[in-house]
Amino acid sequence: MKTLVQLFLTLVCAVVVAVLYILLSSKARVQPCCPGLGLRDSPTTSSIRSFQGYSRVPDGKPLERVLCRHCAIVSSSGQMLGSQLGEAIDRQECVVRMNHAPTAGYERDVGTRSTIRVVSHTSVPLLLRNQPYFFQQSQETLYFIWGPAKKLNREKVGPTYQALLKVMEKYPQLQIYTLTEEKMTYCDDVFQNETGKNRMKSGSFLSTGWFTMILAMELCEQIHVFGMVSESYCREKNHSSVPYHYFEKGKLDECKMYLMHELAHHAGHRFITEKAIFSRWAKRKNIVFNHSSWLCQCHVGHLLLSPGAGSLHLCSSSACFPSWWMGWEPSCWYMGRMSWTHGAPSAPNTCLDGPRETQFSTHSTRRSI
Repeated sequence: MKTLVQLFLTLVCAVVVAVLYILLSSKARVQPCCPGLGLRDSPTTSSIRSFQGYSRVPDGKPLERVLCRHCAIVSSSGQMLGSQLGEAIDRQECVVRMNHAPTAGYERDVGTRSTIRVVSHTSVPLLLRNQPYFFQQSQETLYFIWGPAKKLNREKVGPTYQALLKVMEKYPQLQIYTLTEEKMTYCDDVFQNETGKNRMKSGSFLSTGWFTMILAMELCEQIHVFGMVSESYCREKNHSSVPYHYFEKGKLDECKMYLMHELAHHAGHRFITEKAIFSRWAKRKNIVFNHSSWLCQCHVGHLLLSPGAGSLHLCSSSACFPSWWMGWEPSCWYMGRMSWTHGAPSAPNTCLDGPRETQFSTHSTRRSI
């Protein structure tokens, strides 16, 4: 009898252990159905990627970070003045700025956030003059410094690199990267492949915008470019006259600067040529230009507004065709991921990530699209 009881208890224990094992194994395999919600999606650690060509100061490690799903590239152009695009810019997951362009005092037009700042070696001294603003208040910003090897060489400690080391000593939490010599050569090669001209032999200097766009195409899944005019804009008779930089009023005129550099035989930034290249890239990449001078950026199935005409164009794979909305004057267009602009180039109106419907300023009709 005692033996039977022991055998029974052993069997019971075995069954209990088996059931517990099955339950625990099933629980371990179950995946949560939905990620936690937040103001911005937080990628998991497994999505961190390594990007060659960007060397961290001072240890030289490559850039490692997650991709940004939506990026805003904010031009330093005077086109930003009066644009009231600040809120639309700040809604993007990552905000990319250039050189020493400030946000303080211009928040309504350019926003407040700075996720990434791409800086020329020639602009580093301008950042050093205002270290509390750029480095103390913006310690979460990633800085990418581009320039020639003689300025940024890590082993030989070029003068600009030496200045960055001193900044890191003062603000050890900063994240500063320099473009490697190989990356700089790559950017030159891209220019030659696109234009058929050797950058140095043609007397051309690449702009910070060039390096910014290449970086953004690596780090961002979708790019919204704010305030950048098209390659044809400055050759149009009725283009607006705005400062070269929105924070330097009354100095250089943007279009005069662009045209002067485009025609320069030596040391010329080919701003207009670069914009023509960006336009070609936009047809293959997920790049949307906010400024109304970009007549049509064709992506299959997207509707785009023609500047100054108050008309929409429906894009096919090869060309843009007027839709039946022609002649209507939209006060705001919402098309999910797309940006919409209308009105004068100096005062564009942009709506992002809104409902899929339109509202017309001169009609009470409201139509779903």
